[in-house]
Amino acid sequence: MQHAVGSPLPPPPQPGHGPATAWSPAAHHPGAPAPGPAPGFAGAPVGPAAPAQHASAPPHAQIPPTPDTTGHVQLPPGGPVAVPSPPPGLAQADTGATTLAVLLIGPAGAGKTSVAKFWAEHRRVPTAHISLDDVREWVRSGFADPQSGWNDNSEAQYRLARRTCGFAARNFLANGISCILDDAVFPDRPVVGLGGWKRHVGPGLLPVVLLPGLEIVLERNAQRSGNRRLTDEEVARIHGRMAGWYGSGLPIIDNSQLDVPATARVLDDVLARSIASPPQW
Repeated sequence: MQHAVGSPLPPPPQPGHGPATAWSPAAHHPGAPAPGPAPGFAGAPVGPAAPAQHASAPPHAQIPPTPDTTGHVQLPPGGPVAVPSPPPGLAQADTGATTLAVLLIGPAGAGKTSVAKFWAEHRRVPTAHISLDDVREWVRSGFADPQSGWNDNSEAQYRLARRTCGFAARNFLANGISCILDDAVFPDRPVVGLGGWKRHVGPGLLPVVLLPGLEIVLERNAQRSGNRRLTDEEVARIHGRMAGWYGSGLPIIDNSQLDVPATARVLDDVLARSIASPPQW
């Protein structure tokens, strides 16, 4: 028996089945329609099709729904961050394994962002870094640059960015992710003071001031570009106002002679003391 070129060959006879074993090309080529009898072929009905038999078919079994592997993940809503509990006894808190909310304060050029990123990246628990300057600059058109003067528009954008940072921090913390925020908070200006941060994050926020010497701040500011770079006069003015944190009761780190990893280690020590005895602010 000859087969057309290109058509599939039938399988060889299997023991115990004999040559009459039915074979369909569709079984070897999934998706290919099984060939039906050609018109006029012997055994095929010719003429009008026979009426369909309406035999009662057995009811289909209920197929359980396939579980959704990308199902909706329920996330706890963010609430005000509570004050962290100190460890029992005289043990020092292991800050690397504790979920914390930290606010790193300092003038432009203090190294807040570099220290915050390094600290967040080298912890044993998930940690997020949220920079207020980054969030303020989400506004691309109509950005109110405080360098051009502090006015109602720049204040409104600052307040909005701070509230957005606080909302994000609360949500991260409610889901077990620590946060470190950085901002140039002034001790003598309520608009950009600690009150807003405490209101938006919660009483468990731990503020730490990063305050190197003026010459270090000026040197770091000179390496900046764009609207992140300030004039030397502005840097000196901001640095002088930051000195008001001395005597405030907040922990202060002078990182004039410290690199970023060393500053992060000192930050851990300061936070451990803050957990044992939270600052009043």
